[in-house]
Amino acid sequence: MNVSIELFVLVISVLIFISLLVGKMGSRFGVPILLLFLLIGVLFGSDGVGLEFDSPKIAQAVGVVALNIILFSGGMDTRMSEIKPIAVQGFILATIGVMLTALITGVFIYWLTSNFFNAVTFSLLESLLLASVMSSTDSASVFSILRSRNLALKENLRPLLEFESGSNDPMAYMLTIVLIQLIKSPEIDTWAAVFMFFKQLILGGLAGFLLGKYVFVRIINKINLENDALYSVLLFTLMLFLFGFTTFIDGNGYLAVYIGGLFVGNSRFVHKRSSLKFFDGMTWLVQIVMFLTLGLLVNPSELLPIAGVGILVGLFMIFVSRPITVFACLLPFRKMTIRAKSYVSWVGLRGAVPIIFATYPWVAEISHAKTIFNIVFFITIISLLVQGTSVSIMAKWLKVSEDAPPKRKLKKFDVEIADEIKSFMSEITIKEEYLANGSRLMDLSVPDNTLIVLVKRDDQYFVPRGNTELFVGDSILVITDDEEALEITHKVMKGKTNKKDKLPKQS
Repeated sequence: MNVSIELFVLVISVLIFISLLVGKMGSRFGVPILLLFLLIGVLFGSDGVGLEFDSPKIAQAVGVVALNIILFSGGMDTRMSEIKPIAVQGFILATIGVMLTALITGVFIYWLTSNFFNAVTFSLLESLLLASVMSSTDSASVFSILRSRNLALKENLRPLLEFESGSNDPMAYMLTIVLIQLIKSPEIDTWAAVFMFFKQLILGGLAGFLLGKYVFVRIINKINLENDALYSVLLFTLMLFLFGFTTFIDGNGYLAVYIGGLFVGNSRFVHKRSSLKFFDGMTWLVQIVMFLTLGLLVNPSELLPIAGVGILVGLFMIFVSRPITVFACLLPFRKMTIRAKSYVSWVGLRGAVPIIFATYPWVAEISHAKTIFNIVFFITIISLLVQGTSVSIMAKWLKVSEDAPPKRKLKKFDVEIADEIKSFMSEITIKEEYLANGSRLMDLSVPDNTLIVLVKRDDQYFVPRGNTELFVGDSILVITDDEEALEITHKVMKGKTNKKDKLPKQS
């Protein structure tokens, strides 16, 4: 059926809009937003509303671009100071952990399909391929769930989980590509495959480090673009170049993009904040498009024959292979508690990345490729339902979470502070009790080192003075030294301070 470009754009816009609305409602009930995007794609597919889409190549292309943006943005949002304490643990999980997961799960799939399922039977290499496709945790799911829930985790668990999920996709990708080649060409030299494996790893890491740290930042700072908005476009272009160039020299482009984003994000460059916002918005957009596309590619009627295998393999990964892998990899780190290790094993979320990798055997026309794709899709749904909905609950149950300060987003003041300035901003609406000591600015009960820099009254903004009279309903913009001082300021304004609250002293 031929569809006009106008109708195509209309359908895509409606799907994205519906995804945003459903995602907003789903977040209130603890349902992973990305799962809802995926299910919307299924609902509007050929077995649902009837949108025909059956092109793994297009889905793969969409997924590759989306994964680049997600990994690059995730790298830029990760502070180097946060990952240094957990870098070794994260690297082991992202490399050895992925290989162990693939090996343990692959052997289980081979044993399961050889003995209990006649409809689905895989050879050992096909079993290992299926396991390799699913061997990495999904960066999009982990970033989305951890950051949307505003979880404050003990023992550096949050940077560890984000670092692992952001850096383990390359290993799963390389295992997938190597196994596809072994299946298509059994005569391939094993040592050649091992050489290609390490070549991709080394070249990908070097390209990301050298270009990200020494080339891209210098280009952004030296080039003089007349339109400030073009700096975000420039950074996006450099990201695409990094992936394409690294892949061209036979390196791992995904690894290069994540490492490049990590070093770019931890460097100073012009218009950094606007670029970070640009990539944050792009990340959400491509996640929606990617999950919708992958959902459209699936026919629910084809999932029923593989449901038994999918359920058993999915539960095996959640309760057996992932915990064994995590505890084995983290065994040398004795300071890390069993509770923390258990939580790391639980947040082994599968998402869009395994589904994207499942398109590679399909495009390569591997035997049972469509079955592999359907099983991966089924397991992804299980993972997001079982693990994704219980991220917060398990953190509390295992006692690895702590009270996080509430997010205080500016709604009435569209201003920002550069990352280099270690201060915090918040807005407070004046209430009757705040004016108990008088209505002038100097009469407010605020700690030292807390500045009230702007007042919004109706539609007017102005800089206040000490004798400025405030009224109920006014909004004030407050700047403090740090997050702790900001919380104390809110308590002081409300008259709820106690002996434990130490007010900042005037410097």
